[in-house]
Amino acid sequence: MQQRVAVIGAGAAGLCAARHLSRDLTLFHPVVFEQSDCVGGTWVYTENTETDQYDLPVHSSMYSSLKTNLPKEIMAFPDFPFDKNLPSFIGHQDVLKYLINYSEAYELNKFIKFHTRVESVQLLVENGKIRWNVQFCNVKEKHVPHEKQVFDAVMVCNGHYAIPKVPDIPGLASFTGIISHSHTYRHAQDFQGKKLVVLGAGPSGIDIALDLAEFAESITLSHWKKPLKSPLPENMKQKASIQEVVKNEVVFSDGSREVVDGIIFCTGYNYDFSFLHPDCKLAVNDNRVTPLYKHILHTHHPSLSFIGVCSTICPFPLFSCQVRFVIASLTGSMQLPSKEQMELDIEKDYQKRLAEGLPQRHAHAMGPRQWQYNDDLCHLAHVQTVPNVVQKLYDAVVDERKWNVANYKTNNFELIDDNTFDKLETAVH
Repeated sequence: MQQRVAVIGAGAAGLCAARHLSRDLTLFHPVVFEQSDCVGGTWVYTENTETDQYDLPVHSSMYSSLKTNLPKEIMAFPDFPFDKNLPSFIGHQDVLKYLINYSEAYELNKFIKFHTRVESVQLLVENGKIRWNVQFCNVKEKHVPHEKQVFDAVMVCNGHYAIPKVPDIPGLASFTGIISHSHTYRHAQDFQGKKLVVLGAGPSGIDIALDLAEFAESITLSHWKKPLKSPLPENMKQKASIQEVVKNEVVFSDGSREVVDGIIFCTGYNYDFSFLHPDCKLAVNDNRVTPLYKHILHTHHPSLSFIGVCSTICPFPLFSCQVRFVIASLTGSMQLPSKEQMELDIEKDYQKRLAEGLPQRHAHAMGPRQWQYNDDLCHLAHVQTVPNVVQKLYDAVVDERKWNVANYKTNNFELIDDNTFDKLETAVH
């Protein structure tokens, strides 16, 4: 019997879900809810930083000059390569074009309800069977009553780069300069001649600091990690994390102080599942989302799933593994463990992370774990795994980033086969 599946979001994860659900329409009827007017999610660049034309919070965190920090050769969905004529490290415009092409190639737009915001997802028990009541509205027609539809399953694909996370720093309210976040950062030129602190040395923090270095007078990259070993621009230095702020002065945890014009927070994002009714019993504590088996399936109600909760990943291949895992659970081709066994699996994974010194807020961070994780999902779902070459090229890029952070994006690569890649001797595009 055909299952109706609600997919929330038409970014990369939602499109991947729609593509695999629509492979056999005798099994599934997907309905994708997308609040904007196009596909692409976070890859849809906008000059707006606060609200869009419908007074909704801006979803995208793209800045104008952003280039991917992974090569396109491994960013692609396994069955849909990027245009070979593009350089390996591409702009956000190229990624959006890729997602539009992906949607067109698999005729996904006919399953998408654009300008449609999900307001509520509520558990519904009918004759002992779990179903889902999804309430939604057209964002262009504010006075039109909300609609409701019932679904057999829900796949949440709403991304997690939209709600800025800003740490609670003593004295920050007294700061007299610019306070910004990577979510609202658009143009380095806006900070011409400024003395800036960029807080956070994750991928966004480093990229934005390097982007700013061309225009700002000075950049202090403040973070708690080990110092970067790579050469940096002359006007860029590293400091320990911020301890407090006193008016126009930043005090670092090593006791040193700097008078600055602005602080840019590259401190990550919060998950937002506010549309889930309390009956769904989903908890988010210090960025740990529970109870999710394999970071995907709700253990109480496995027909509620979440694609893309994981961080520090090669995203599109991982989404593909997660989506096919969910589909195998919905068709019954994969037998799920009991609720108790799934929750034991979650706890074992969590305790292992804590033992390795990872704080709770990194409960879904993958990094080197992602390859075994992907393989496990694919084996459980009885589907093809991600080729080994993806890990090999990912590891090579991550390695070079450590000592060549300012220039590694000038490299170009070619995948030779499922196990081999080649570094091309070509000029930067």
